[in-house]
Amino acid sequence: MKGYPRRAPGNCRVTLSNCRAKYWGKSAKLLFCFASYDLPMTGSDDELEEIRKRKREQLEARLEGESLSEDEGNEEAPPEPIHIESGSHLEDVTDSHDVVLADFYADWCGPCKMLEPIVEDIARETDAAVAKVDIDAHQRLAQQYRVQGVPTMVLFADGDIAERIVGVRDKAELVSLVRQHLN
Repeated sequence: MKGYPRRAPGNCRVTLSNCRAKYWGKSAKLLFCFASYDLPMTGSDDELEEIRKRKREQLEARLEGESLSEDEGNEEAPPEPIHIESGSHLEDVTDSHDVVLADFYADWCGPCKMLEPIVEDIARETDAAVAKVDIDAHQRLAQQYRVQGVPTMVLFADGDIAERIVGVRDKAELVSLVRQHLN
């Protein structure tokens, strides 16, 4: 069985190696193996190349002594929410905008649906960027930011977490909170 490739659920390739058999009694045998998994890549080659290009540019700018915050920190906030595609995408958004309101939501969540038009209004009416993070698609991000219930909003100011809001809040309260950190 050494090095014998097997198919695992989800198109993973599993290779078993260093297998050892242990015998108990006359006929009981237990096989111990070390498994290694080759997970399939998600995303297209073009997406990966774009991420590599963006990261390369950021690293080159750092090496040249340019401040990323001067170049990217004053980027104008878009008038609609930014749908986050990965952890590095959220990091790029928080690095390129002074204030970011990240809305961690789920499609099946009723209160999240109630909050959606409020979040869209905040994106349109304030100078803060608004990011939307689907917790079902990005479970690691939800864990990283300790999202235990939805909706949860995390307010970033200058790249750092400034506030954490759990549950539905009215528009006036959220706008006030965002404007407080814009000044």
